[in-house]
Amino acid sequence: MKHHHHRSAHVHPHPHSPDPTRRAFLSTLSAAAVLGPWAFQQEQTASDMAERFRQMSEDFERKGLADPFKGITTDGNVLPGLFEIAPTGVSTEPVRNAAEKFIASLSNVQLARTMFPVDDIKWRKWMNQHFYARQGVSLQEMTDAQRKAAFGLMRASLSARGFELSRNVMRLNETLADLVNEHTFLGEWLYFFAVMGQPSATQPWGWQLDGHHCIVNYFVLGDQVVMTPHFFGSEPVRASSGKYKGLVILQEEQNNGLQMLQSLTDTQRHRAIINFSKSGHNNLTEAFKDNVVLDYAGLRANDLAKPARDHLRDLANLYVSNMDDGHARVKMDEFDRHLENTWFAWIGGTQPDSPFYYRIQSPVILIEFDHQQPANLAKFSSDPDKPTQQHIHCVVRTPNGNDYGKDLLRQHYLAHPHTT
Repeated sequence: MKHHHHRSAHVHPHPHSPDPTRRAFLSTLSAAAVLGPWAFQQEQTASDMAERFRQMSEDFERKGLADPFKGITTDGNVLPGLFEIAPTGVSTEPVRNAAEKFIASLSNVQLARTMFPVDDIKWRKWMNQHFYARQGVSLQEMTDAQRKAAFGLMRASLSARGFELSRNVMRLNETLADLVNEHTFLGEWLYFFAVMGQPSATQPWGWQLDGHHCIVNYFVLGDQVVMTPHFFGSEPVRASSGKYKGLVILQEEQNNGLQMLQSLTDTQRHRAIINFSKSGHNNLTEAFKDNVVLDYAGLRANDLAKPARDHLRDLANLYVSNMDDGHARVKMDEFDRHLENTWFAWIGGTQPDSPFYYRIQSPVILIEFDHQQPANLAKFSSDPDKPTQQHIHCVVRTPNGNDYGKDLLRQHYLAHPHTT
């Protein structure tokens, strides 16, 4: 495969430059969600704003789900045969037991809002934006026992590192709520759980966590797991005040990415950097971008000597290792099988304080890291249009049709026809 050295937008049909519509929306959102109801008209009430945000949610959903799920591809065509139903030797029984305990803790009314069929389109209804109208049951409305069971499900499904990162995202969402005095749409407990299908040793099922800066989609079939789309981030990433003062996250993802770039030769770095200028948001695979067409760009790993390959692998593992340790090893084995065709791309500066974007992309994984413009904290920024290291978004995807485990689910249904 030839290299892509061009420096301009290289994605079709989703260019890197922030579009005017999104900019206008962010401006509206900033006024509505950050400054409070008085940012529009004095007479606008909280219920008016909630209704406005509900309509925004519906608009995003309708447009985002207009096309059936296909999966992220490089050219619009899903590569076949990448994923197979096969035993991993890593038990999912702890996850199943934890899910059953969580389900048993819920009331009938909560269950009706929390349980969905395994092939429900609800899988695709997640969104980072804090105003999104979510389904499921939130930590905020749970009893202590229910919350303990929800955390038990997270602990069983995620690594210790992944659980702590998820909780820290929630904690920093409380910091943000305090900073902007907005506790209706922001806060530590506004994270919603849903369960797809019935927990089973043999049948497909899964669970979803959805909230501001923290989304986990966790699909299970037998002893196989797919934990994408997975989204995590924060604004701020460093708490300088409040009950969680001193808490800092996502520094490894940030600094190790920069170290990866700096470890390259001049020629390799020139290939990896597809744009030296970073002015807006560069993530391409956030909410409702399940079918993005994104060609490979940057530096291909088959050009790297072993130390640099190991560095790239370690960087990818930072993200993969948020899932439970055994299934993270299974995923990294899959990553290794496609290492020759893994690409590393960079946008932005190369100094320790530079805002930047990078991605790792192969047929079986897509990782994006992005320094974003100030959003909820825009009013505190001296340059609200400039991306900042205080606002980070990270996304992990499984290209070629297996986000949400959908390719495994497709194969399962071929082998075990079902009726809905």
